[in-house]
Amino acid sequence: MDIGSKIRSIRKRKKVTIAQMCEGTGLSKGFISNVENNNTSPSINTLQTIASFLEVPLPYLLLEKKQHMRFVRKNERSNSTFNNLKIEHISSKGGLRMMSVEFPPGASIGEAHAHEGEECHLVLEGTVLAEQGEDSIILEEGDSFSWNASVPHSVKNIGDGKAVVLISVYSDTELNDLF
Repeated sequence: MDIGSKIRSIRKRKKVTIAQMCEGTGLSKGFISNVENNNTSPSINTLQTIASFLEVPLPYLLLEKKQHMRFVRKNERSNSTFNNLKIEHISSKGGLRMMSVEFPPGASIGEAHAHEGEECHLVLEGTVLAEQGEDSIILEEGDSFSWNASVPHSVKNIGDGKAVVLISVYSDTELNDLF
């Protein structure tokens, strides 16, 4: 783990000198230098002192780089199509995926289908019919719905114009075959 360079980066971003950090934490310059250069492994107690002084949560110091915030610029998002639907893949992290699905008038995700996981939907534009098992509901802009995806479900645009639905899907395993 590269905790030292993370501490140095936070300290410099906050424009804190090593001398100020020594004064605020009670740690010596040599010790802080050794920590920042990864020459020593501080105890959890010492890391908590440093985290408190730098005003960052202790767990943040322990995160590996791949666990840090991820971002995707709008113009860098990937797109795909499925059953005449335009899918914009917004973001993903582990088993959580978020996408925007554009349904032309009359378009649907197809026959009711099921897969592992949970889904949450927000209708951003248009009117859709959401069906799962014996339940069906018409939803419009601003309405939301969610369901356990292991029960067969479908969504169809029943309006005159396009419909856009923001969908978040969570599964314990990464689902690569949804759209």
